[in-house]
Amino acid sequence: MEYVLLIIGIGLLVIGGSYLVKSAVGLANRFKISPLLIGVTIVSFGTSAPELIVSIQATVDGTPGIAIGNIIGSNIANIGLVLGLTIAIRPVLINRKKYLTSWIAMLISSLMFFGFSMDGEIDSTEGLFLVAGLIAFITLSIRYMKQEVSIDETQLNLKPLKILFYFILGSLGLYCGSEMLISSAVSIAQQWGVSEFIIGVTIVALGTSLPELATSLVASIRGENSISLGNLLGSCVFNIFAVLGITSLVKPIPVDFFLVFVDLPIMLGFVILLGLFMFLNKKMGIVEGIALLLAYCTYIGYSFI
Repeated sequence: MEYVLLIIGIGLLVIGGSYLVKSAVGLANRFKISPLLIGVTIVSFGTSAPELIVSIQATVDGTPGIAIGNIIGSNIANIGLVLGLTIAIRPVLINRKKYLTSWIAMLISSLMFFGFSMDGEIDSTEGLFLVAGLIAFITLSIRYMKQEVSIDETQLNLKPLKILFYFILGSLGLYCGSEMLISSAVSIAQQWGVSEFIIGVTIVALGTSLPELATSLVASIRGENSISLGNLLGSCVFNIFAVLGITSLVKPIPVDFFLVFVDLPIMLGFVILLGLFMFLNKKMGIVEGIALLLAYCTYIGYSFI
């Protein structure tokens, strides 16, 4: 029964995230905001909502291993799995100047995550610094990303009531999905004798990263690289600044020292690898995509050893 609930929970997260993103994009398009700005802020926040809800719920329920594993695993999945699959299917041209701010914010947030974890706990004071980083990131994004043509002209006619309906439907899907996902993941972990962190960094992280995967693939197929890559960069920033920051404000999060010396450096390695791919080449394609996918599969295989 736990496996059925797990699948249903993941499904609800995907559906909920989809509707939440649709409502956010529909609202943003009314103001003709830059596609990249939408990607790194509104869409990223919408697709990161599952991580936020799951992490807070896990922390409140007394399973911090799932919360911290979810954040680390989601960022690794966003870069290794989601971006890897996206650029393997369709190459992405890189405008270095355009994406530099978002990548630097992702690197800084990852370094803060690593630094704050060194004492074995991320407390409310450190959570405030992370939330401040989120505010600074959003402010700089709005300031430096110029307005461009809207993403999807058909969304401009989306009525306010429909936007509200999608938002409520998406929020309910995320809440119910997170409840099912957490309870079933904990039960499975106990049955198999697997640690909460391993479940969080693999199954839960993959489930909460599915909205990013769906959004980025659709955007890439439509040729909207700004949304596709912007969503991934922004989601990684939001996962740390918003998800980790807000969760630690709710309740301090203990961090195992093994994570500090193994999993967090691996996450940083993925961030640096992405930077090398983005800024040493003018295009990311199938070679880079396969490299990221292989790195992700290696990490998942290592996690279960």
